[in-house]
Amino acid sequence: MDMESESDSDAETMRCISCQEDYDAHDGGTCKECYDEANDTEEDLKREIEDLRAKVAFLKLCDSMDYPNHYSTAPTPYSTRFSDVILVALEGTSGAPAPAVPAHKAVLASRSPVFRAMLENEMEESRSGTIKINDVSYEALRAFVNYLYTADADFNEHMAYSLLVLAEKYQHNAKLVLEASLSMITENMDKLTKREEFLELKEKDPHLIVEIYEASLSKQVNTAACKDSSQKS
Repeated sequence: MDMESESDSDAETMRCISCQEDYDAHDGGTCKECYDEANDTEEDLKREIEDLRAKVAFLKLCDSMDYPNHYSTAPTPYSTRFSDVILVALEGTSGAPAPAVPAHKAVLASRSPVFRAMLENEMEESRSGTIKINDVSYEALRAFVNYLYTADADFNEHMAYSLLVLAEKYQHNAKLVLEASLSMITENMDKLTKREEFLELKEKDPHLIVEIYEASLSKQVNTAACKDSSQKS
């Protein structure tokens, strides 16, 4: 960067080597626009590094396990090799445990502040290495953990409610899985609103019901607007 003197004052200016714009010397180092851009780039790189670490961990985890289709009705239990924590789905009133879903504490903690609080503090989950999750099927839990590792939101309509609840409960910044869940639900509103899961959701998470209906209404408005636009053209 070059030092220059302003013609009308004694104040010094600096020239940003990136954009070649002048800025006051007391602003320090670089102009605000370039600083913000560099900061955003740094955050993007950090996220990419976290994603790569998660995928490497996922590949190691899958290396020694029989990894059947995500939604198999007779899943083969995972191997716990390379993992340091397991998640267990407790479904229904009986709370009968399903096969364990192995994972890595570092990955879960980096993906969810709720998991981070569990695993970084002296809570039961941290001491035992087991996280029990109520009212969720084994298949839905596997799909959720798979998403945490791979960002793959491929699931069927039967899991839409469960994944929506899991993403909300564990505060995962899973915009894709939230959008995919809402899209799956709104596309099948007539059928899915009659399911038992929807009735349970109305009692347990009414704010999610509001979110579902808002998404459905927004979709109807957009569809109507598109039809109106096409008719006018």
